[in-house]
Amino acid sequence: MSAIHFVGGEKGGVGKSVVARLLAQYWIDRELPWHGFDTDRSRGTLLRHYAEYTEPLDVHDTAQLDQLIEVAANGDQRLLVDLAAQTEAEIYNWIESGAVIDLAGELGIDLRFWHVMDDGKDAVALLTRLLDHYNDNAGFVVVLNQGRGTDFKLFHESDAAARVQRAGIPVIELRALNRPSMLHIDRHDKSFWAAINHGDGDTALGIMQRQRVKVWLKHAFAEFERAGA
Repeated sequence: MSAIHFVGGEKGGVGKSVVARLLAQYWIDRELPWHGFDTDRSRGTLLRHYAEYTEPLDVHDTAQLDQLIEVAANGDQRLLVDLAAQTEAEIYNWIESGAVIDLAGELGIDLRFWHVMDDGKDAVALLTRLLDHYNDNAGFVVVLNQGRGTDFKLFHESDAAARVQRAGIPVIELRALNRPSMLHIDRHDKSFWAAINHGDGDTALGIMQRQRVKVWLKHAFAEFERAGA
């Protein structure tokens, strides 16, 4: 079965692209077929780090969004859509205008929304809106990004959290990576594989930096496994 994974959160700066890159590396390490789409026309993080797997996607172009269904229907693979901030409306309008959820069900395509959160109140409100839009008609994963927040009490005590629990939606935690290590990886546009395996040259991470990335990846991948990525 093919699946389309939308990685979003609507807010800027919550770590959506980091989660998308982690999913990409998770599938690569497991030799699972996937193809990426980057909707960020200004930075294109997924495009920079996993260029051989990824192409740009303009969410304002219905024909380009339609290609997601065409590609997913043409084989058993995972499609990864890294959503830029403030693109939810375009995705929702595309899904609603074309009854995409119904069509995906007919074609055996799984739709999954990964909602990446910081610990702010607005992240909870945005999750509520996402759940209201799609109800039980799509799959969800809630990602509590500890790299963008340390106290998720607002989420855990919210009506949205209770709703997520009742629906059996996976809630996973993404630990914070040592900031100098992440900055180094981003500065040199490395994949996470390259970051832990390229140990020579001026762009290489130090031994302990590589070790921290390995530990971070191991925990993230265990969370993805639990969520059925």
